[in-house]
Amino acid sequence: MAISLTAQHERIGVNSAPWRSPEAYWSSIDSATAAEDPPFGVLHLDALRFNAHDMIRRASGTPIRIASKSVRVRSVLDAALELPGFDGVLAYTLPEALWLAETIDDVVVGYPTAHRAAISRLAESETLASRVTLMVDSAEHLDAIDAVLPPEKRQSIRVCLELDASWDAPAPLGRLGMWRSPIHTPQAARSLAEYIVSRPGFTLVGMMAYEGQIAGVPDKAPGKAAMNAVVGWVKTRSRAELAERRAEAVALVREVADLEFVNGGGTGSLESTSSDDSVTEIAAGSGLFAGHLFDGFGAFQPAPAASFALSVVRKPRRDMATILGGGWIASGPPGPERLPQAVWPEGLRMMPREMAGEVQTPVEGDAAARLTLGDRVWFRHNKSGELSERLNEFVVVHGDEIVERVPTYRGEGKAFL
Repeated sequence: MAISLTAQHERIGVNSAPWRSPEAYWSSIDSATAAEDPPFGVLHLDALRFNAHDMIRRASGTPIRIASKSVRVRSVLDAALELPGFDGVLAYTLPEALWLAETIDDVVVGYPTAHRAAISRLAESETLASRVTLMVDSAEHLDAIDAVLPPEKRQSIRVCLELDASWDAPAPLGRLGMWRSPIHTPQAARSLAEYIVSRPGFTLVGMMAYEGQIAGVPDKAPGKAAMNAVVGWVKTRSRAELAERRAEAVALVREVADLEFVNGGGTGSLESTSSDDSVTEIAAGSGLFAGHLFDGFGAFQPAPAASFALSVVRKPRRDMATILGGGWIASGPPGPERLPQAVWPEGLRMMPREMAGEVQTPVEGDAAARLTLGDRVWFRHNKSGELSERLNEFVVVHGDEIVERVPTYRGEGKAFL
């Protein structure tokens, strides 16, 4: 099963995009999928195409390494990689990377691995060892690989050094960013690079620095003016600090190793990361499906390309409806924003004491009063790829019809994390 993200995207502009009219957009998707029984997921092809090309536009010529965890649909990864502007995959586990590397020749694992069987398979295969790059940030990561197979008994392993991109903000904010690599200073990066180069059986080919405090935090969230102002200030200051520190670190490491790539950023920072001359590629993927997290970013307006439908199965009260399922909660700090968002019909409110449940989600409001048994309610997930873990496939809608069905990782029998 295959889809194309190339055809017809030129005619889709901000003013003509169907998702700008919610009543027409969701009604059209509902009509196209009338024969489907919920729960099921939908990818809207024009919206997916728009997002892919808008990401390329925002990256301003810097190649995008597609983050597979934010998609988890093999055919969508393949379709994106056919577009000039996307190049390579950032996987999230080594077993996943080995699976993808059967057909994709450039896969970087975005997180360190301790999976012994996968390390053994990688180390014993000349083809896989040439296609897959592992993430490291300490000597212990190299030791773990050698413990599976020593250098003299395996292929040389390609590795990428991760630099911590968090920002040590002034009090009372403190450290802002993801708790990832312990390598924070340019000098520490140079020292680790020297150590990697000195170890037999390893080739240092890349660097990575993910600025989560810039790429992953909304700065135009509705109803949060004060927080938005703080986030905007943090992003401005953090961008300046990271640009200087990352450039120095890359320069020092390049004195030690001939780096093939320097990776940074995410969907929410395509513009700023692409302006950093030390970065050669940007990791991004969430912008393709565009979970509702990205509705709160000021720099871009992605289309709601991925959605899912659930059924009304009860009417506890005239102005209420109970939906079967719904508790597809996003990872991250617990809070209302991590809930799936009911987008159609508009005006549905979850019940404060139940919210989105494992097997039922009661809703109320004028829109709920109009719902009857068997009606669909359309939702968007807060994240992007996490939705794929709940579905075996997406139906792909174009115009007023289903044009394809594409399996998720789960639908292909894969559950990597």
